[in-house]
Amino acid sequence: MSNKLKFVCAVIVFFSCGLNQSFAQLKTDPTWKITSNKSEIKAGDEIELTFNSQIEKNWYMYSSDMDPNIGPIVASFDFKKHASYQLIGKIKPVGAKHHYEEIWPGDVSTMTGKAEFRQKVKVLSANPVIKVSIEFQECSEITGMCMPPYNYDLQFNELKVIDGDAIIQESTTENNTKTSVDTNKTTNNNACEKVNMSKPNDSYINDESLTEAVDGSDKSLLGFMLYAFLFGLAALLTPCVFPMIPMTVTFFTKNQDNGKKNAIFYGLSIVFIYTIIGTAVSIVMGPDFANWLSTHWLPNLLFFAIFVVFGVSFLGLFEITLPTSFVNSVNKKSNVGGYLGVFFLAFTMVLVSFSCTGPLVGNVLIQAFGGNYLRPIAGMFAFSMAFAIPFTLFAIFPQWLSNLPKSGGWLNSVKVVLGFIELGLALKFFSVADTVYHWGILNRDIYIVLWIILSLLTGIYILGKLKFSHDSELSYISVTRLFFSLPFFAFALYLAPGIIGAPLKAISGYLPPQHTLSFDIGNLNKTESNKAKHSDFLHIPHGIQGYFDYCEAIENARKLNKPLFLDFTGHGCVNCREMEANVWSDPQVLKLLKEDYVVVSLYADENKLKYQLPESEWYTSALDGKVKKTIGKQVLDLQIRKFNFNAQPLYVLIDANENLLAKPRTYDRDVQHFIDFLEKGKKVYNKIQSQ
Repeated sequence: MSNKLKFVCAVIVFFSCGLNQSFAQLKTDPTWKITSNKSEIKAGDEIELTFNSQIEKNWYMYSSDMDPNIGPIVASFDFKKHASYQLIGKIKPVGAKHHYEEIWPGDVSTMTGKAEFRQKVKVLSANPVIKVSIEFQECSEITGMCMPPYNYDLQFNELKVIDGDAIIQESTTENNTKTSVDTNKTTNNNACEKVNMSKPNDSYINDESLTEAVDGSDKSLLGFMLYAFLFGLAALLTPCVFPMIPMTVTFFTKNQDNGKKNAIFYGLSIVFIYTIIGTAVSIVMGPDFANWLSTHWLPNLLFFAIFVVFGVSFLGLFEITLPTSFVNSVNKKSNVGGYLGVFFLAFTMVLVSFSCTGPLVGNVLIQAFGGNYLRPIAGMFAFSMAFAIPFTLFAIFPQWLSNLPKSGGWLNSVKVVLGFIELGLALKFFSVADTVYHWGILNRDIYIVLWIILSLLTGIYILGKLKFSHDSELSYISVTRLFFSLPFFAFALYLAPGIIGAPLKAISGYLPPQHTLSFDIGNLNKTESNKAKHSDFLHIPHGIQGYFDYCEAIENARKLNKPLFLDFTGHGCVNCREMEANVWSDPQVLKLLKEDYVVVSLYADENKLKYQLPESEWYTSALDGKVKKTIGKQVLDLQIRKFNFNAQPLYVLIDANENLLAKPRTYDRDVQHFIDFLEKGKKVYNKIQSQ
């Protein structure tokens, strides 16, 4: 992985880790003080200016004496040229500490407690006009959170001239306030020159009466862990794993003295091995790389191909196995004895069962790619717990083995059913690439039809009416098989109305957007009248007439005298679709959005070159120094700089002057919470307007 990629990953880690703290408590903006080493000078004299700023406890600032290409935003002092003075040498930091940081990686220079920089200046006339812009970044030592780069303008103009001599007094900053970022084409933070691009002001929020922001990340993470746990249970019922349970139990029951202890250690070893895999993925990939994986066409098509290969493998076309020599070498180490031998026994079991668990592990890891740093670790932990607990319990209580069903053809049936499920999941990845890049190949109706076919085939297979080469003969259909087939037939029936426009709320997040339907019976009498910028290829659900450009939305909010509802979303965002289908569709929520707000949907993954913005709208971000050429890159840059958050969905309420009206919210399917959020925004907006 390149240093640049590591930099992006690390920055997003910092932002993601600091979200809750940044919303719950605003960090005090730093101030700067400037002094001179001389009180009296003459034209032609040299002076030394000292720049001082106090750094809060448990925070640090990156200094100026380090390689700016490593990653962090280094402190920089931009002196505006003027004929009245001349710089002597470069600015020098005082008290900066150099050390190696693995996350970048490289040698960095930081300051704690106090920032101090010195610059020598030669005064060329009696009334020097010295202006300087300071850009720097501060990060927390505790959470790793980094604030967006600060930008301050300072000026020296309080000089008294006595007989041609100039007396330099201590200067002051211009109100010591953070300035708006320059809005020219090359250095601004958004192509809209009429909008103040500093961080939104939340001084109007009354924290005591404000409905608290609900961060749905915990709920989402728990749901994902349950998903991974179920896949772990499914792995137990495969032909590669199930027969190993009694074999493993026999190994531990031979040693009556330490059998139970070894069994517990065996289970913990399985959890450790799988969790290490998740941790490695999390460290190597990082959340920003995961965000790229979840939206870019290349990895999504790769995942599609991998899932298809896994699926047809489970159907019996071929078998995926690890090299025999590698498995045998690990197995030999299990004979060492003691806890080390138990660990290698667990490792051997993981390797031997790979042909069945590999696709399921891959499924969990791929599903984890969505911008959350903890998901790969949590997913592998949950998967391995489901996988390890039965082995451990049966080893401790071997008498339970008599209650297990005998191995047989039913194990292969489980494997084939999982193969059909893998093929269904494969379509999701192709759909993401298709939606993000507007190919129009796998529209919602085609997608639903393919899922219906796979569901019917699965049900028919369970009933024994469809057979593969490895299947056993069925002389009759058991009641158990009949009941297992019913959910698949029921799912196919549930999907059918979706072909003509039914919202299918329960699975809305996993389907292409509603607007991709070829025939939507619910919208026959509706006409599209939205002439907003980008409305020819971007859409807002439920007939909401809104905007897709931040600047255009601000401008129209002023004209309509309404607050703005910022919807940071993405084509491949599952939680965004679930919120739209289950929360936005509520009549009261929909009424508030349509009548009381200017809605602007900002797509953070809209990066197709076909829709690249004209060069006049490009800008270089003050955040990472890169030129932002596409809608998605500008949206993500805006989201991170203003709201210190890089994941979607994110919902923000502001007025046309960018005052925050309520604390931003993320994924939360509680409709009443969302109504309270919108009502609070209205209340604060009306309060501002009345002042």
